[in-house]
Amino acid sequence: MLKAILSRIGQTTLVVFLLVSVCFFIVHALPGNPFTEERATSDVIIERMEASYGLDKPKIVQYGIYWKRMILDGDMGQSFNFKGIPVKTILLQSFPVSFQLGIVAMIFGCGIGMPLGVIAALYKNKWPDYLSMVIAMAGICLPSFVVGPLLQLWVAKPIPFLNIAGWMMPQDVLLPALTLGFGVAAYIARLMRGGMLEVLSQDYIRTARAKGVSTLNILLKHALRPAITPTVTYLGPAFAAVMTGSFVIETIFQIPGMGQHFIDAVLAKDIYLILGLVFFYGVLMGLANLAVDLLLLLINPRLRS
Repeated sequence: MLKAILSRIGQTTLVVFLLVSVCFFIVHALPGNPFTEERATSDVIIERMEASYGLDKPKIVQYGIYWKRMILDGDMGQSFNFKGIPVKTILLQSFPVSFQLGIVAMIFGCGIGMPLGVIAALYKNKWPDYLSMVIAMAGICLPSFVVGPLLQLWVAKPIPFLNIAGWMMPQDVLLPALTLGFGVAAYIARLMRGGMLEVLSQDYIRTARAKGVSTLNILLKHALRPAITPTVTYLGPAFAAVMTGSFVIETIFQIPGMGQHFIDAVLAKDIYLILGLVFFYGVLMGLANLAVDLLLLLINPRLRS
């Protein structure tokens, strides 16, 4: 198990390094200047501002300086858009909001998708199966930027204690999390159905049924653990999709998370904020995949050898 953990950490480190490195040169190749504002700015002032941030140096030198500061000091630089504010401070302030949204969305996704998949498998080719798969297909086909406004109009507007947008009360997390979790639930339902059908067709399940074991006991004691493996494998990429998909949802529901910073940083060519967000998301996804690997080892002991 320790070898698997160290291997995953090494892979994550390499992937994050390559991801940030590629992003570094892509961002520098974007047209425009981060110091150009709506009002006219003289070339002399722009040159001085570029020199103060080290942007007057060759790209390869800037690249080396960036990684040197990151590795030795943990310094991600200062934002151009939020002048004088370190990128690390911006991330630490906005991350809890996006993380809370992502966690609640995953809870919705698992809480809706797993029961739908189990019901569909138990009632194969019957109306509960068809209904569950229709809901799953709707979740796959409808993008989050369509589901979000529909929930705002059909759910938030008629219910007094739900806000259409904003992040002021605890219940404000419900609609955006449900919007993100709906798509996750759709994939989980299909994976859960396929895994459960495969397990329920095994000989030991038929033997248990012949002995008179109840359906509930068969599900909980014999079928659920092996059937859930494909779903658990999907949870890592699902968490990544939820966190990156929150860019659009945070804009629709006016949530002060990292998604809005990412959009604003790209529009303003805020180089260090973009790199900080890419680095942060890369590490977060690596940790999510590591958690999934450990969960798989816990569910299936044969993977530990």
